Amino acid sequence: MKRVMRLVTATVLTFGALLSRAPPGLAQTEVDLALVLAVDISGSMDPEEQRIQREGFVLAFQSPEVHDAIRKGVLARITVIYAEWAGSFVQHVVVPWTVIERPEHAMEFAAKLAETPIRRGPRTSVSGAIDFGVRLLAQSDAEPLRRVIDISGDGVNNQGRGVVQARDEAVAQGITINGLPLMLNRPGGSWDTEGLDNYFRDCVIGGPGAFVIPVRERQQFAEAIRTKIIREIAGLAPSSLLQRAQSEAPMDCTSPGSFYGRN
Repeated sequence: MKRVMRLVTATVLTFGALLSRAPPGLAQTEVDLALVLAVDISGSMDPEEQRIQREGFVLAFQSPEVHDAIRKGVLARITVIYAEWAGSFVQHVVVPWTVIERPEHAMEFAAKLAETPIRRGPRTSVSGAIDFGVRLLAQSDAEPLRRVIDISGDGVNNQGRGVVQARDEAVAQGITINGLPLMLNRPGGSWDTEGLDNYFRDCVIGGPGAFVIPVRERQQFAEAIRTKIIREIAGLAPSSLLQRAQSEAPMDCTSPGSFYGRN
């Protein structure tokens, strides 16, 4: 009987040793952050703005500051996916989930992003972008300490279900949503974006440490994107987090209001 028990014990120990040497793909990779970059490609973004926006994300992942932020994490690695969105049925992945642990991984992610053509789509469904981000997080093979959806957009929700409902359901799952409202001044004022930062603050972002960084000039794209990604990796809200004055009423999240009809 003792001999049988010794054989069983040896078998268990051997099996455990084999598991410890199993390829990484057989087990979930622990990461500091799982980050969904959800980028607006609606028709209200002109091709030049889309190009500058894409370049901003490419430059961010090429920057030593982002590499250093990843290195300083608890686990010193993150996983990130880049997706584009417009209306309720216009969502696609540009660069799939990628674990970034060393600078060369970040450079490879940036290279894939730079070589992929930019698409365009009609309408603006922020709620659809949030729901898509939630689905992408569920598909990740990593085990993150934090999960973040990063919404970049130049308009309010004008298609699909209510944005507050989508946000609240995501936050209830422990997901943080951050915002990069694009408030670019366009000649003639036909695409007025006044108040978009407040709309993102009241209606879009949510979860622990959620923040908004508005972009008001084209030359701010690269710096704003780099700052945002560094803050997300570090898990810190920036000093530019928008706060509502006590006398200021919350934005109406249920109606596009003055934004009605934009793409």
